[in-house]
Amino acid sequence: MSSNSTHYVAPVKADVVVDAVRLSDKKSNLWLDAWRDLRHRPLFWLSVVVCVLVIIVATLPSMFTAFPPSGPQACDLSNSNGGPTAGHPLGYTFQGCDVWSRLVHGASVSIAVGVMATIIGTVIGVIMGALAGFYGGFLDSLLSRVGDIFFTIPYIVAAIVVMTVLKEHRSELVLAFAIGGFSWASTARLMRAEVLRVKQSDFVMASISLGLTRFKTLLVHVMPNALAPIIVVATVGLGQAIVAEATLSFLGVGLGGVSWGADIANAQSSIRTSPMALFWPSLALTVTVLAFVTLGELMRDALDPKARAQR
Repeated sequence: MSSNSTHYVAPVKADVVVDAVRLSDKKSNLWLDAWRDLRHRPLFWLSVVVCVLVIIVATLPSMFTAFPPSGPQACDLSNSNGGPTAGHPLGYTFQGCDVWSRLVHGASVSIAVGVMATIIGTVIGVIMGALAGFYGGFLDSLLSRVGDIFFTIPYIVAAIVVMTVLKEHRSELVLAFAIGGFSWASTARLMRAEVLRVKQSDFVMASISLGLTRFKTLLVHVMPNALAPIIVVATVGLGQAIVAEATLSFLGVGLGGVSWGADIANAQSSIRTSPMALFWPSLALTVTVLAFVTLGELMRDALDPKARAQR
């Protein structure tokens, strides 16, 4: 090459850092990534709106019944299987009760029992699974075998037995314990698996090496990082608990009275002459359960990085 050849050197800006790794200014964690994914999905917002509306109706039923004298228990046989009238948009049942009023007040029973049963089952499952997964050894074997026993018992059948034995003491709390007390095994299994994963992390070893007790490490560091899938399972489980309450009421071993399951059972006899009395509580139950289950499934996909990457 000739010594007189010239070389071109591109100008270098002083404020440019060569080979610098550009990091996003956005904060990122599991829940933030899930929220960024969910907020762009119309089905998520539809499920949230339905769930919130059902909860409001269940919490404040009197706000949605414009005529208090025509309450869920105010029945007049002269209105038996009557069609819609002013103030009674959904007509009447075979006993002459207002369908709309029973639909609104029936949501209170179904949601209350479903929420309490879900909380009971989730708390028992989280405690059993966390202790089994974190401490291991004999305690793990013992709690796992207890969970296996409950896992083999259909909680609907167990709840029927409990409600039949305790028929003199039926209440929303008793029914919730009958459902949640036998449906925690799957939650315990999931919690145990998550705790086994999280306890291998470096921050758990650092916590123990710094002198924090194992039990406090479990409460402060392990369980908060293992609860994400449990929240998803609880959301789906809420829909299942509502179905369980309706099933028990349909079979006559639930609370009876004002309940979607009881109304479905009572409307069977007049399905040919007045099918709408059966249609409305069935629709309310279906939409409510579908909304909670859909919300749980969407949250499960959003909290799974692999599922987000495939979309």
